[in-house]
Amino acid sequence: MAAEEVYGSIKKKAATSRSWILLDSTGEGTILDLDKYAIMHRVEIHARDLRILDPLLSYPSTILGRETAIVLNLEHIKAIITAEEVLLRDPTDDNVVPIVEELRRRLPSANVAQQMRDDGMENLSGQQHDVEATEEDVLISYNVESPFEFRALEVALEAICSFLDARATELETAAYPALDELTSKISSRNLDRVRKLKSAMTRLTARVQKVRDELEQLLDDDDDMADLYLSRKLTGPSSPLNESTAHNCFAESPTLGSKISKASRASAATTNGNENDVEELEMLLEAYFMQIDGTLNKLATVSLSRNAYGYLIIC
Repeated sequence: MAAEEVYGSIKKKAATSRSWILLDSTGEGTILDLDKYAIMHRVEIHARDLRILDPLLSYPSTILGRETAIVLNLEHIKAIITAEEVLLRDPTDDNVVPIVEELRRRLPSANVAQQMRDDGMENLSGQQHDVEATEEDVLISYNVESPFEFRALEVALEAICSFLDARATELETAAYPALDELTSKISSRNLDRVRKLKSAMTRLTARVQKVRDELEQLLDDDDDMADLYLSRKLTGPSSPLNESTAHNCFAESPTLGSKISKASRASAATTNGNENDVEELEMLLEAYFMQIDGTLNKLATVSLSRNAYGYLIIC
């Protein structure tokens, strides 16, 4: 029996060491058989940073910027993002599999922009009926000019915000019928059902609040946001498409020209190493802060509705 326990412990430890997938800039994924020390050496982070990602420990939602990596702990999303690759924990988890697929789809998109530049953007000046498709292609090419780490970060933020909002919607859908039923008939069964929903709502509200607080804390500190610009620390000045070129190529589409101009400025700020410019990341974080704040408001509305029924005594 003791031997079986030892074997099971070894097997569990081995499984833990292999529960990472590495996705590179082409979107290719590789399962790594690395222990925590090998991971720490690979991405150059401390043990205390890696502990944040330990599924056996309970840490609040965290986004940490380190010299060469972003340590990301958002519920079931536990990842280490560098300027060139993403290490994601528990890739076979049902909630993580869609994130792996989305990373595969969106990380290599920079190659599309490179191909468009190699082709001289010849396909962007086609017939009039292709204008809408052309604008979409151009905007995609500028979106992928964002640093690799921001594209990976956006996938994680989008996934966690959507996940928590879906859980809030499920609770909202279940709460109102339960309250209506309790209104029509006060019984131990109905009271217990409402109590369970209230408990679930309280736990979910705390989880949503933690993600919101982490995003708010980042948005309030330019230095913390600047720490997340990993590519800025590695690359020097480059020559992104300037505004005059964009204007000449797309003079017939003022709206598109405006969007390209904005993207060009953000890209230039990143690649030229302006450490005081965090506009690109600020826009990204603000979008998901608004989304998670909306989820929190949704939960608050359900709570207010519950209180309006006069059932505070059961809480």
